[in-house]
Amino acid sequence: MAAFHVMAGASGEFARPEVRKIGVADLIDALRLGLDDFREKPSHYVFLCLMYPIAGIFLVMWSSGADLLPLLYPLMSGFALVGPIAALGLYEISRRREQELDSSWHHALEVRHSPALPSIIAVGLMLLALFVAWLIVAQLIYTMTVDEAGVTSISVLLSDVLTTSRGYSLMLWGNLAGFVFAIIVLATTVVTFPLLLDRDVGAVAAVDASIRATLTNPVPVALWGLIVAALLVVGTIPIFAGLAVVMPILGHSTWHLYRKLIAPAYPNRTPSNRK
Repeated sequence: MAAFHVMAGASGEFARPEVRKIGVADLIDALRLGLDDFREKPSHYVFLCLMYPIAGIFLVMWSSGADLLPLLYPLMSGFALVGPIAALGLYEISRRREQELDSSWHHALEVRHSPALPSIIAVGLMLLALFVAWLIVAQLIYTMTVDEAGVTSISVLLSDVLTTSRGYSLMLWGNLAGFVFAIIVLATTVVTFPLLLDRDVGAVAAVDASIRATLTNPVPVALWGLIVAALLVVGTIPIFAGLAVVMPILGHSTWHLYRKLIAPAYPNRTPSNRK
């Protein structure tokens, strides 16, 4: 039954939630509402998101060995590919606050009781597979463009990348490949996890809704992706500590973006927009 829910949702039918058109003003409002959620109880959210700077520092330490140095940038940039998984608790907090329920930090763990948990896990595994695929592709691009023998230090790596024609090729093809992966993740998950928390529609239907939302709103969704990327870069300074603030704001804002992109299941129960 759980596997069936992954495909079709609790109703046993393939749901197709209504997608709405939005504009740039809606993105700004989603960010405003996300910031409002964050400011309500910031200490709780910072506590929840300490995992982000810790994970970022761990990635740097793990890749500090010579054999792993070429994967340092792919690991740091690819970390954003699995960000939607880590933001699940933040979506839940925003959902509860929207419904005027207790939004204390421990409710972020309520996701584990969601009826859509099998679907959430399925989409999470898809993102993890994309993350691994990105690392494999990045390693192949490095091997083919820079040096099959590897590097001995980060200074040698930087010299190869920044001062040689092969390094320029690495940056060109690596960033193009990363851009493709980023588009895939953005298009397939921009509303997927919030939708699954809100309604048990099944993983396939949620991903389908996300793709339709992207195709209906290509410019706003692309701009949203640029905003997320820019804020994540800012959040890595210094030593990833800024992610403890950036990630919760983006997580909450994504919930409100979902509300703008997907029409409510029951129009007469439309969530009120906070002013």
